[in-house]
Amino acid sequence: MLKRIAAFGEVMMRLQVPGYDLLSQGNTLHYSFSGTGVNVISALTRFGHSGQLISRLPANPLGDAAAAYLRKLGIDSSFVVQGGKYLGLYFLENGFGARPSRVTYSNRLESSFNTAPEETYDFAGIAGAIDAVHFCGITLAMNEGIRQQMKSLARAVKQQGGLVIFDCNYRPSLWGEDGYAKAKSHYEDMLQLADIVLMNERDALFILGMSTTKEQREEQLVELIPAVAEQYQISVIAGTHRYIHSDNSHSLRGFLYKNQSFTFSDMLTFSVYDRIGAGDAFTSGIVHGELKGFPPEKTVRFAAAAGMLAHTVSGDTPLASEEEILRAMTESVGDVER
Repeated sequence: MLKRIAAFGEVMMRLQVPGYDLLSQGNTLHYSFSGTGVNVISALTRFGHSGQLISRLPANPLGDAAAAYLRKLGIDSSFVVQGGKYLGLYFLENGFGARPSRVTYSNRLESSFNTAPEETYDFAGIAGAIDAVHFCGITLAMNEGIRQQMKSLARAVKQQGGLVIFDCNYRPSLWGEDGYAKAKSHYEDMLQLADIVLMNERDALFILGMSTTKEQREEQLVELIPAVAEQYQISVIAGTHRYIHSDNSHSLRGFLYKNQSFTFSDMLTFSVYDRIGAGDAFTSGIVHGELKGFPPEKTVRFAAAAGMLAHTVSGDTPLASEEEILRAMTESVGDVER
């Protein structure tokens, strides 16, 4: 059964230097619009669900352009309100080989979304109109007002019997000095409200301050994730381990912890065209599998394949259909489809 899913998050303008140039080299920028919530909801809409965004855009041509982009993605903007003056920006420089990609944020704290007053959204009304809501740790990092809005909406959805999805997505640059200590209590609040969580062992170690004597990542994962699930009463925890190779290819392996048991995908190795947004594609795959009642093995394999395919298209937003992802789970790279 397909569901009504919403995401609470900021719409940002992505400004990308062409090719692999640095900002200091380039003199043109290509713009599009994105955001974790935009990416996840767009992907779920492609899978057939009803996807809605809960956000705030400026009442000016920039906000109009962002709204038009959301419509093009098939996202329902009934819960998008107008107000404020600015849209958050980020500048992307694509990495190559040993040089990683670099994202530079601009104007985020003054954006329409991040300056929205407490009474901006009708959380009770929204909660009654959806089956699930997605939140992101990037949004949690913004400011105290946004954090309180996240928690209020999550509580309202829980009271209505809906699912709360939380992607930890910790960004050191957004939390600043002593960021883990600042973030911990807010992450704990969200984990206590969440049903489906996206995280891995590093989140447990660094954000939650948990400890382990294990040294290998997978051993740490197997020890810490069940402890997180038990402590916070989380039904599903999923995530990935990524390995970056010198030839500009990546390897990705997904995991799913559910019913006190781990399920892993195969290790997928692939060339990378655009990495940004691939984690959101994995998230959308986990959410879709859970909402449709896939067995855990199918869910984690579907999510990993969705993440892999997201690396093959430009832009943040995943574009693969359910059919394309299911085909990628079973087929190797092929010739032109005719």
